[in-house]
Amino acid sequence: MVLLALLIALMLMSIALMGALDVWSLERQRERERQLLFVGNQYRLAILRYYRAGRALPASIDELLDDSRFPAPLHHLRRAYPDPVTGKNDWVFMQQGARIYGVYSSSTDLPIKRAGFPLLYQDFENQKTYGGWQFFYLPPVVRNYTNTLSAPPKPPTSFDPLNGSLPTFNGRSVGGLR
Repeated sequence: MVLLALLIALMLMSIALMGALDVWSLERQRERERQLLFVGNQYRLAILRYYRAGRALPASIDELLDDSRFPAPLHHLRRAYPDPVTGKNDWVFMQQGARIYGVYSSSTDLPIKRAGFPLLYQDFENQKTYGGWQFFYLPPVVRNYTNTLSAPPKPPTSFDPLNGSLPTFNGRSVGGLR
């Protein structure tokens, strides 16, 4: 009788442990997703800083780590972060020619988080894999007015500091200051 009660107690404890492992596994995957959002954003911000420093996209992650285009090297990225989902440094690079403008995970796993992303990452909603979570910075494109019917916008009033004339601003010109 005691042996049967011990066997039943052992069986119930193993079922409870399996449930706890499922919850733990789910929480661990959610933590990896949070890490992916953080690390992916670090790469995106590093690419943005690299571009703003010299008006070019990086050719490699090494250039984000040690930007030697200037006399004093810049460090746009602290370290080469591994992909939190795969645990490896196996990012897929988004490229424009030979230049990197973004990264995404090589994982084909189904994400748990499907909605409720910040506005910056609204495209991540309902993605089927972590590879759909793409972290990138695309530089602004210089508009070419030669193929349009309208002329380019006129520059604001000229500024001549020697003659003391200051530019004037109207309500429409303020919108362009972003």
